[in-house]
Amino acid sequence: MTKIHHSAIVTHEIEESLRFWRDGIGLEVSMDMVFDGDWPALFGAPNPQLHSIFLNEPGDSDPEAGVVELVDFGPGLPANPAPDTPQNGFFLLSLNVDFDATLARLEDLGLGGEPKQISTQGIRMAVVRDPNGVLVELIEQRTDR
Repeated sequence: MTKIHHSAIVTHEIEESLRFWRDGIGLEVSMDMVFDGDWPALFGAPNPQLHSIFLNEPGDSDPEAGVVELVDFGPGLPANPAPDTPQNGFFLLSLNVDFDATLARLEDLGLGGEPKQISTQGIRMAVVRDPNGVLVELIEQRTDR
């Protein structure tokens, strides 16, 4: 059986990214380690060391799936501005969340930017951006299912 293990977000502002994903979105850190490896050969990274932080849903019964990983390759990566319109390739991370509480936490932290919100088929949705420019879709959890 194939199962997505994790999605990685490259960041150079790891503390700001942690504030967004941990304090704003509500994920919890399940691993925080520095790894030495041939990352230049595998990823074209600028350094042979990376800092990796895994974040999971609190109390998740399967901590080996659905992980958001923050990766800091250290200095040497160029900054790439996030596009304002969809592009080919990776588009967004989509999360089922306690909608109002999550938006309130992000606003209190001054993170995510101004949420763009819609409601479709009775489900509220919003998009925000993490500190690295990654588009994050927040979908209202339904309690009637």
